[in-house]
Amino acid sequence: MNANDVVIVSAVRTPFGKFDGVLKTTRSFDIAIPVLKEVAGRIKLDPKDVDEVYYGTCIPAEYAILTNVPARQITLGAGFPEENISLTIDRACCSSMTALRLGYRAIKSGDAEVVIASGAENMGNVPLIASAEKVRWGSRLGPVAMEDVLFELGYGRRGFAPVATDAGHVSLEYGVSREKQDEWALKSHEKWFQAYKEGKFKIGEELMKLEISQKKGDPIVMDKDESPRANLSPEKMASLKPVYGSPTVTAANAPGMNSGASAIVIMSRRKAESMGLKVLATIEACQAAAGTPKYMACVPAQAIDKMLAKAGLSIDNIDLVEINEAFAAVTLVSLKMLAKDDPKKWQALQDKTNVNGGAIAIGHPVGASGARITMTMMYELMRRGGGTGVAAICGGLSQGEAIMIKV
Repeated sequence: MNANDVVIVSAVRTPFGKFDGVLKTTRSFDIAIPVLKEVAGRIKLDPKDVDEVYYGTCIPAEYAILTNVPARQITLGAGFPEENISLTIDRACCSSMTALRLGYRAIKSGDAEVVIASGAENMGNVPLIASAEKVRWGSRLGPVAMEDVLFELGYGRRGFAPVATDAGHVSLEYGVSREKQDEWALKSHEKWFQAYKEGKFKIGEELMKLEISQKKGDPIVMDKDESPRANLSPEKMASLKPVYGSPTVTAANAPGMNSGASAIVIMSRRKAESMGLKVLATIEACQAAAGTPKYMACVPAQAIDKMLAKAGLSIDNIDLVEINEAFAAVTLVSLKMLAKDDPKKWQALQDKTNVNGGAIAIGHPVGASGARITMTMMYELMRRGGGTGVAAICGGLSQGEAIMIKV
């Protein structure tokens, strides 16, 4: 152990909501603010001692009516001092893991001592929009056409294929069938229900309670994820049509469009010891990657390989793996790449990946997911008495992040 190690001392997320669930009209800011308060409050961290807050969010149309600088708005809303430095990050689904990497760098360089890496999204609250071209600069009498920002996640407007379409084609290129993807998705739900039954997703550890105010009556208390489905069957999943013309990706082997927030406090080991804080995990390495836009399903493996090569390690040295289930195709293709196409090794990697379920069950509020998979892995390593884990996530147009932690 080194005094200059970057360590995690607090990590928490809200329950993740469904697209049409109880959070559907709650602004992402109002999900992000409570999680900032909670992650600091759990360790009695005074906000004035936080040097920087990095905040990931990916769909600016959702908060556009509140103008810009969401990181600044949520830190002020959470009671952080006006002198606090904050930064909003949009690296698609990678954003809150990018926040961890930037915080890690800031601490390693000596520019900061205490950093919070966070992220939030509410995809159900994304409005329909009318473009300036059609309204501000040209609309006359008659109806105004609205556009759905979530349709194809907008990539088609710039000439790119929908990410679900690319993931499906790439999965077949790598020999990962629709049936295999459906099987993985079903197991994601089953693993979540087993983990929940065993008390792994409990308030006070990874999860916090979230209260949603109502116009009348008491607030709704949200204390568990909304998306996991107990009524899935292989037959029901096989009957679904693929989305956006994808050959394999369906609503069942992909996550929903979710809501939620996550946050992690990191600092140097020296600072943690001086403050009397328990070290939950050490960040051993962080790594960014990017590739050909079509091959988004490959980029988590590329980021992990790049990171492990720098550390002089192999995937065989790793106890647990989390690869975000942007689609089942992403996790399975990346694991196959990490296994170097060895069937036995591919199966062994599957057995230690997303062991408590992944985003297909838990949900994927895109700005929050990178920090979520990191803390889910960390808490599981803690339950097992320690070990080393790697987490990786892909983002739109083939961006990627990976992180390695040790408990």
